[in-house]
Amino acid sequence: MITALGLATVWVLDQDSALEFFTGRLGLEVRDDRTLGEGGMRWVTVGTKDQPDLKIALMVPGPPSMDPASAERFRALLAKGVLGAGAFTADDCQATYEELSAKGVTFVQRPERRPYGIEAIFRDDSGNWFSLTERFETLDESASWAGCD
Repeated sequence: MITALGLATVWVLDQDSALEFFTGRLGLEVRDDRTLGEGGMRWVTVGTKDQPDLKIALMVPGPPSMDPASAERFRALLAKGVLGAGAFTADDCQATYEELSAKGVTFVQRPERRPYGIEAIFRDDSGNWFSLTERFETLDESASWAGCD
């Protein structure tokens, strides 16, 4: 039986830059930063302090997980900014939006009320977009779904 999700991958263009973004700007913690075997792949993971069982692997497209041609195509999509990588939650979306904006995080959508919560959308330094959501306990049917598609 599956009991939890322990690892999620976020594809990035540069691990050093991504590591700085996720720790320095978003405030996540470094979980791992090592090279696997002599001359092997760099393994970098981060996570939130309140969710110690989940690691986010910051992976560069390429071998061993992708052949060079696929990696090149994937990097182009990543740089274009068409890939959504996930959703982070916050107790106060507006305050977190202001805090992250002051740290240089680029938001493509300011906090807006949705039926499921207050949501803002930001991009990481590789082009991935993320939702930042303050969830409501119950669905607010009076809030607009406009812009959610």
